[in-house]
Amino acid sequence: MSIDWDDPGTSLATSADDSVPSEHVAQKKLGWAFWLCIGWLVTVVLLAVFAPVLPIKDPRKNFLGSGAAGPSSPPSWAHPFGTDEDALDMFSRTIWGARVSLTVGFVAIALGMGIGGSLGMIAGFVRGWFDKIISFIFLVLLSFPTLILAILLTALLNRSLTVIAVVIGILGIAPIGRLARAATMQFAEREFVMASRTIGATNFRILTRELLPNVLIPMSALALLGMAIAIVGEGALAFLGLSVEQTITWGNLIGRGASRRTLEDTPWAAFAPIGVLFLTVLSLNLAGDKLRDYFDVKELSL
Repeated sequence: MSIDWDDPGTSLATSADDSVPSEHVAQKKLGWAFWLCIGWLVTVVLLAVFAPVLPIKDPRKNFLGSGAAGPSSPPSWAHPFGTDEDALDMFSRTIWGARVSLTVGFVAIALGMGIGGSLGMIAGFVRGWFDKIISFIFLVLLSFPTLILAILLTALLNRSLTVIAVVIGILGIAPIGRLARAATMQFAEREFVMASRTIGATNFRILTRELLPNVLIPMSALALLGMAIAIVGEGALAFLGLSVEQTITWGNLIGRGASRRTLEDTPWAAFAPIGVLFLTVLSLNLAGDKLRDYFDVKELSL
């Protein structure tokens, strides 16, 4: 069939079709806000990782007798976040606190994705009785109030960094697992999976080569949101005195500065870690939302 390029109807249809890809591409831009959030997160992570070698003050040193600042001194060039009531530098303590808080977030999400993601994918792929058992376990985990469950587990166990990270990671198994199960069930009916079955691919190969790369997309977006929740969860436990013992975290810094007297005399002692925690959680939430919109499961092409 030949196409009459002089036909107005043909040119109109062509221009309409040509306009669709440009609109589709425009909707797929992550935007400057996403990269701003990523920049903040990268900066915080680098500061936390290289805190031992950075030219910052000792987070446990008292600066009362140094002459540089007295106790509870406001922010200055020598102490950008000021000092608390014990004359401890809040800037260095906030950076060192990020090491524990971010570690808890990373380990918790890695545990949630590793266990929850794996169980969810297998359940969504094999279906049957295994799917029913795993779905019931996810439902039970989601039925517990998360903060109460975390308090119960940390009260029964020791409060080491490993235990806190594992406890918060357990709370992320069910949400990530349910998402992985739903995504696997959706992709398992697609043509590329059926084609792999036709040529004799094993179930393991289909799970790892065909389904995993596609399921990781929505899981990664949820991981950023989950990491924000994990950091806030660690902060809540630290505020209650149930987080990592004898270690600087954002949560215990906020707890130390949360008394009425401290808020009245040295508000920067609480608001400095609160501000960094707020910006980090906000960046994780915004970046996760942008990635979820960008890699919308319904819009994924085969």
